Amino acid sequence: MRIVEDAFYIIYHRTGENPVQILIDAVINSGVRQNLIRMDRFGLNRGETIDTSPLQRINQPVSSLCTGARNSSFKSIKTISECLADELINASKVGFYDKKNY
Repeated sequence: MRIVEDAFYIIYHRTGENPVQILIDAVINSGVRQNLIRMDRFGLNRGETIDTSPLQRINQPVSSLCTGARNSSFKSIKTISECLADELINASKVGFYDKKNY
C-alpha cells in the first residue's frame, strides 16, 4: 500500500493532476476490447474475435502495469514507486489501441 501512496504522491507532483484520474485513464487506455480465439469447426482452425468481459478489461491492464513497474525497477536505481508512477503517467497519456478503430 505504501508503494501506491508514494506513486500517487509522485504523480501529483509531476503532473499536477488527480492521481486517481491518472490511474483510471491508464487502465482504460491500456485495456483490450477484443480477444482473438481459435475456433475448431469441422476440422478447420480459424481465428475469431470476441468481446472481452469488463472484469478482464480491468485485470489485464492492472497486471501488465504492475509487471512493467516491477521489471523496470529490477536492478535499477529507481524505486518501484517511481517506476509505477512512470508506467501510469505514460499509459494515461497514450493508449495502446487506436481509438477510431473500436
